[in-house]
Amino acid sequence: MVFEPKKKRRKNPVTALSKSLEEDLRQQGYASSTIWKQRRLLNDLIGWLQGQELAMGDLSMAQVDRFMAERRAAGVRKLKTRKALGPILDHLRGLGLGPAAEIPVEDDPARTILHRYRQFLTTERGLATVTAGRYIDCLRPFLDRRMSAGQLDLGGLTPADVTSFVVAWCPRLNSGVAKLTVTALRSFLGFLHLGGVTERSLVHAVPTVARRRLAGLPRGLEPDQVRRLLAACDANTAVGCRDLAILTLLVRLGLRRGEVAGLGLDDIDWRVGTIRVRGKGNCHEQLPLPADVGHLVAEYLTSARPSDALGRTVFVRHFAPHHALGASRVSGIVADAARRADLGRVHAHRLRHTAATELLRAGASLPEIGQLLRHRRIETTAIYAKVDRDTLRLIARPWPEGAL
Repeated sequence: MVFEPKKKRRKNPVTALSKSLEEDLRQQGYASSTIWKQRRLLNDLIGWLQGQELAMGDLSMAQVDRFMAERRAAGVRKLKTRKALGPILDHLRGLGLGPAAEIPVEDDPARTILHRYRQFLTTERGLATVTAGRYIDCLRPFLDRRMSAGQLDLGGLTPADVTSFVVAWCPRLNSGVAKLTVTALRSFLGFLHLGGVTERSLVHAVPTVARRRLAGLPRGLEPDQVRRLLAACDANTAVGCRDLAILTLLVRLGLRRGEVAGLGLDDIDWRVGTIRVRGKGNCHEQLPLPADVGHLVAEYLTSARPSDALGRTVFVRHFAPHHALGASRVSGIVADAARRADLGRVHAHRLRHTAATELLRAGASLPEIGQLLRHRRIETTAIYAKVDRDTLRLIARPWPEGAL
């Protein structure tokens, strides 16, 4: 077998712009190999602009697309999309050289009204961004039915239109999504009336979705399963150290995935031993931070959290740029650990149930569990009474003898 000599990596020309790009990307935590590729791409862009007799300040997004199209036509295999040029464009914008980010044209009336409604939910009603997004997703099918010839007819809504949509659409959904859909629809109809889009309120035209309260049984993990889940994280690695701290917060304190993702460095009071949790509806509450949980979080902050992390959130991405983790990634961390522990599919919210059931086994009362989980109503916590079967047997009446 004949081996061809390995091609020597050609050096990137050193310019003031490429040096500033390198420093910027290095501060964001990018790997050296990625920085080298970005510098090479920048040099290719500069050469292309010179061939077009253009300066860097003349660059537009249309020209970016032309540049990338010519790279693809020339057979370039990598770094051939607009996304690949993203770090360079961000750096150029910071220097006042790059083209402004494109603002999507809102020529879709449904998108326009949903954008206004989203702002209403987050600013006027104080809903979390994730919750507002779920409301928006539930409303899209309703608005699709109101579109005709590119126009959105909301002013002519009647109670029959609202009821017929719910009757036709909600039976296709599971009970949880159906209930969220009617909740979102009532909220949206109230928003339309408040804004003068509809002459009268149509909130009462939304039928109620039949759903038995407390019909389900919360499924927490057994103690052995919890141990296997936590053991699936290699605490000797940076990622494993971070994931172990996240899983422990979920299991011990019953936090929601979004609450873990939004936890900030300033939310932890190490001297007092408490953390501030940013819960639903922008409510902030103080919770005690157990010593073992605090130890794991501190271990991550001191030895595993990237020193060049962006922002003040506790948990950040492992790969550059090291910005805050999203709630969906927290769910992914739980799912990945459960798969490694051979536990099947485990969602982040199941660890919240685990925290509650463990408290119940330890003899905690329902009000105490509700306080930890930050439930607003005791009825929400009442479902955990069904888990304590031993106590239920004590209060159950004996079956009448001789009854058929």
